[in-house]
Amino acid sequence: MSMVKVTFTFDSQTVETLRRTASRLKKPQSVIVREAIQEYAARTGRLTEEERLHMLKLFDRMIARIPSRPQEEAEAEIAEIRAARRSGGRRTRLE
Repeated sequence: MSMVKVTFTFDSQTVETLRRTASRLKKPQSVIVREAIQEYAARTGRLTEEERLHMLKLFDRMIARIPSRPQEEAEAEIAEIRAARRSGGRRTRLE
């Protein structure tokens, strides 16, 4: 992996946290920053717990709206709609 040198400005509390963490893990500060960025990037695509619960509620509401009728009835309705579309639409003018 090729490396590019960059400069960041951190507040003193963040720098102290970085130094303590690097010392405790016996890793260079640059490795700690790289790992932190990779972890953060992996998390950003995920839903928060609040978002996840909201999506589940929406899903449950949508599932409840699915009609519980026989498959044959649904297929007959679809066939009727397709036949109407193939027939060319209205045969009389609207007034």
